[in-house]
Amino acid sequence: MKLKRTLSAILCAAVALTVCVNLIGCSSNEDEQVIIYSNADDEAVESMKKTLDANGYEGKYIFQSFGTSELGGKMLAEGKDIEADIITMSSYYIESAQAEYKMFESLDFDVNTTDSYPEYYAPFLANQGAILVNTDVIAENNLAAPTSVKDLANPEYAGFISVIDIQGSSTAWLMIQSLISEYGEDGTKEILTGMYKNAGAHIEQSGSGPIKKVRAGEVAIGFGLRHQAVTDKADGLPVDFVDPTEGNFTLTESLAVVDKDDDTNPLAMEMVQCIIENGRADLMTYYPVPLYEGETADSNAISANSKTFPEALTVELLEKHRNLSEECK
Repeated sequence: MKLKRTLSAILCAAVALTVCVNLIGCSSNEDEQVIIYSNADDEAVESMKKTLDANGYEGKYIFQSFGTSELGGKMLAEGKDIEADIITMSSYYIESAQAEYKMFESLDFDVNTTDSYPEYYAPFLANQGAILVNTDVIAENNLAAPTSVKDLANPEYAGFISVIDIQGSSTAWLMIQSLISEYGEDGTKEILTGMYKNAGAHIEQSGSGPIKKVRAGEVAIGFGLRHQAVTDKADGLPVDFVDPTEGNFTLTESLAVVDKDDDTNPLAMEMVQCIIENGRADLMTYYPVPLYEGETADSNAISANSKTFPEALTVELLEKHRNLSEECK
């Protein structure tokens, strides 16, 4: 009897072990939710979620949002050890992290962009800078509309402008690139000093700060994202935009798959391809800058005076320009 009980116990243990092994064997990366880290605006995140859900990936991913500096810090500190399977981020941060850690996989699908990009990421949106104006406030105060970024340093605009602090948002980098490209670092310091003096309390930490104040009539002039002013103008608000003589500069945000060797989730690459191939039309309604072959946009969507900064955009260059900006306050 005792032998029977012992044999029975051994049999039960063996069955339990077999079930456990089978369960483990059936568990794979494909069963795990894909973790997506993103610095994107709410509109972009919702657009990406909508695309994934409509194409069979609902419930198979988790989005976690971060500020650009916060996510960039995690990428540069953690490298491949980062928890994320997919990262959506400013392209220059992705390039800097790749140079440091070789942390992203080469994409295994065709990316038919109009410009050339590295093989390990795919751009999914682009932001372009411009001068923003409230036409009512300009008229009420008999102000001339500026034609250049340099004009924002003119004393006549004291108390009437809102700009972004590059320490708070890289959207300000669009403005600083235009100045350095045209006037050099010394000329930029002189202009920024006057500009920050004119802005006073209206130096914003958020990239959307200036458009919100221009929209509300709190200031007459700002510098921010061009497409936001285009949308406001189309909606009938007293908002307009000016493409500055220095040119309109652009920052892209891109998708990349973290290379975790054997632990790389195979769904991650599928989801990146899904967003690029199925989500661009919706993203273009918010960020109407064409990036891919065959894409078209309204004539107002992108400036005819678009320019590219002469140096490669890197985290190191951003930090250099942040330090230059701090000297001007």
